[in-house]
Amino acid sequence: MNILLIHQMFLEKDDGGGSRFNQMTKFWVDQGHTVTVLAGMVHYGTGKKRDRYKGKIFLRDEYEPGLDVIRCHVSESYNSNFIGRLWAYFSFVFSSIWAGLFKAKGKYDIILVSSPPLFVAITAYILSLFKRLPYVFEVRDLWPESAIDTGVLNNKFIIRFAYWFEKFIYKRAKLINVLTPAFRTKLIEKGVPKDKIIFIPNAADFTLCEASIKDMDVEAFKNENDLEGKTIITYVGAHGVANHLIQAIKTAELLKESHPEILFLMIGDGMQRPELEKECERLKLTNVRFIGMVPKSEVFKYINASDFGASILKKVDTFKTIYSNKTFDYMSCKKPILMAIDGVSRELVETSKSGVFVEPENPEDFKRKILHLLSLDKNELEKMGESGYAYAQEHFSRHKLSSDYVSHLKSIAK
Repeated sequence: MNILLIHQMFLEKDDGGGSRFNQMTKFWVDQGHTVTVLAGMVHYGTGKKRDRYKGKIFLRDEYEPGLDVIRCHVSESYNSNFIGRLWAYFSFVFSSIWAGLFKAKGKYDIILVSSPPLFVAITAYILSLFKRLPYVFEVRDLWPESAIDTGVLNNKFIIRFAYWFEKFIYKRAKLINVLTPAFRTKLIEKGVPKDKIIFIPNAADFTLCEASIKDMDVEAFKNENDLEGKTIITYVGAHGVANHLIQAIKTAELLKESHPEILFLMIGDGMQRPELEKECERLKLTNVRFIGMVPKSEVFKYINASDFGASILKKVDTFKTIYSNKTFDYMSCKKPILMAIDGVSRELVETSKSGVFVEPENPEDFKRKILHLLSLDKNELEKMGESGYAYAQEHFSRHKLSSDYVSHLKSIAK
């Protein structure tokens, strides 16, 4: 099968961040399928272009035989303001339509588009008309709800258009994939037929984790990275408005005198990172360290050297419907989780017995839960990590979910 994937946030090779489709497409290629990806040039975390994209509208990356990535122009106004972000979204729509029509040559069997942003569906719809192909629409995050809740969308006209367009796209998609059970419920409430919705969630990268930490000397890694003698709480992910990482900074402030050995390790980047670093300087915090973006293989080394993994988001109702993809990375490394996200993510951790729930935006509760975990016997913590690992193996195996996904695509392919 020949798949055309439209995914503005598709990562670079071995880039840190949410690598759902980087891993999924690799599995499909290994199974004999071919995949062409229309992707953006601006990194979702930094909002910046790499030097090799400067002055270019399109650039083709051959990841490996069978996987072709066409990078399309995206405005670097992404992190400037509302108008800048909107233009970044639509600049990709225009460039990806052109790439889909004139750069992505060959015959395809299916179009798969992953959102957010919601507007990438414009590309999918137009290409589906020209190429006479069905398309599958994937909902990684509820738009426009999440954009409204986090303040990204506040223009009433744009919001009305987004709701209308969402309904338009859902109606014309052959299938809609959701990443959480809560998304399914929300879509049914919006009038989407049940038999149109499939459920292929985020998954744990067990093979990538195992390959990254194989024969790893944890103590040597800690010594090399000035982490010896620390109790390490690692956060991996974007440093944006939606993540609201100031709650981790405030928690570190509460712990700096009584427990100076506790270190918050912040891996990733985003528009809020400079402000967070300034706040740490103002508070004279030595127990928070910003690492920045690192390759995926290095991410797992940091997680493996940590004591706990933290999943953190802003306290809004929309985020009660999502799974944090980094939670699965913590599970794959058998690390107990501090889950500062309510709703289905809380249910995941409590059902799998892989960590504790932290009330979002409540530094006092964050502190209490950290100290609670530290009071537990080492065997109890190991059992927590093993429980999360086993649960993820049973329910969130990347290979199984990738296979299920491609079966659904085959069922409606041209």
